[in-house]
Amino acid sequence: MSATRDPRPLTGEPLALDLLNTRWNTGVVQDLLADTDGLAVWLASNGLAGAHPADAEVLRRLRTARDAVKAAVDGSPAQAAPLVDAVLAHGRIRARLTAGGHPAEEPEFADPAWGPAWLAARNYLELLTRGPDRIRACSGAHCILYFFDTSRNGTRRWCSMAACGNRAKASRHYARAKEN
Repeated sequence: MSATRDPRPLTGEPLALDLLNTRWNTGVVQDLLADTDGLAVWLASNGLAGAHPADAEVLRRLRTARDAVKAAVDGSPAQAAPLVDAVLAHGRIRARLTAGGHPAEEPEFADPAWGPAWLAARNYLELLTRGPDRIRACSGAHCILYFFDTSRNGTRRWCSMAACGNRAKASRHYARAKEN
């Protein structure tokens, strides 16, 4: 797998959801985080490649974060909170004043291998602050992707109108045509 080409059908979502989207269904569930080569692709796609190595330790911790965020998105917040909190326990935000006199916040990690995982878990909290009802799973019949609905009226249903949305419309059309 090339470190420059991201094979996933949906990229560009906020970091937490992009992490969930490292698994996708093409008839068989694919997993970008199956190995460190895929991790390198994910890190590069999210602008994290220079700051974090694509090694087994980072991969293991990122999978832990993915499982925690998935549990939070799909399940009960009470059950998922300890999982997300366990990832967040490995970092913190340090507030500081820049040389230009402006406030700044920087993430700090006791163990840098937790960096990408912590950033994704932290981003999930930010999405909850922005609009918890806008964190959605695609309505496509076999799709397992997630997105943050930024549509004006908040009615987006599919990860991609060109893919899942088109399939749903074609399926409805076929069903109507079959009835006639």
